[in-house]
Amino acid sequence: MKLSRAAAFSTSLLLGAVLTLTGAGAAQADSSAAALDYVALGDSYSSGVGAGSYDSASGNCKRSTRAYPRLWAAANSPSSFAFTACSGARTNDVTAGQLGPLSSATDLVSITVGGNDAGFADVMTTCVLQSEATCIARVNEAKNYVDTTLPGRLDSVYSAIRTKSPSAHVVVLGYPRFYKIGGSCVAGLTENERRAINSGADHLNAATAKRAADHGYTFADVTPAFTGHEICSGASWLHSVNWLGIGESYHPTAAGQSGGYLPTFKAAL
Repeated sequence: MKLSRAAAFSTSLLLGAVLTLTGAGAAQADSSAAALDYVALGDSYSSGVGAGSYDSASGNCKRSTRAYPRLWAAANSPSSFAFTACSGARTNDVTAGQLGPLSSATDLVSITVGGNDAGFADVMTTCVLQSEATCIARVNEAKNYVDTTLPGRLDSVYSAIRTKSPSAHVVVLGYPRFYKIGGSCVAGLTENERRAINSGADHLNAATAKRAADHGYTFADVTPAFTGHEICSGASWLHSVNWLGIGESYHPTAAGQSGGYLPTFKAAL
């Protein structure tokens, strides 16, 4: 009897774990990973903005060779790998332009999306350039959007993925908190602004996790991995304001992709 692709995927992961525990041959474990068809969707946190080493062929999508999807694919050699994540992508951009590689043969999908819909870039611009009160009000406006509008937009993306790839294991990754409170920063935003921004990230993650769970998807929270590596931590895996490359501001560095997103993704498989 032929297993469904979902069952085969789960079986391959279990086999890999058993082989690791028993010290059995690495070649068998590698072959189970190589049987996967993997598609990486989403926004700049999946495309790898901030990590450098961009594939020139990806243009403004800025897909990095140091992004967690490429790092995972390089280490596991899946039978096929499609990388369509794109800088600036919103939910409608994913459904309109990124789902082409998905099919009934797809085993594994990863995605980050929702931050741009909620106005991530405008929130940070407002907080950097305007008053504390204006910053906090803008964060609260974004939270209201997350409560009232974003769930339906996420539903549209998640439903479209399920329609095209009904047996795929889908991992929805969240966003890190940006700031260590009481950290090493002596200038810039106020602590109240930093707390508000962190609260906004938590709010977005909670809403995303709920929608992912309701669709039967796995939510992978990157907050624990980035704890101790926020801006103002002294060992940040996130860019602060980068005036020479403004688009990389508040995005993970290469270390954030390899040390934060990659292990969180792997743990969700």
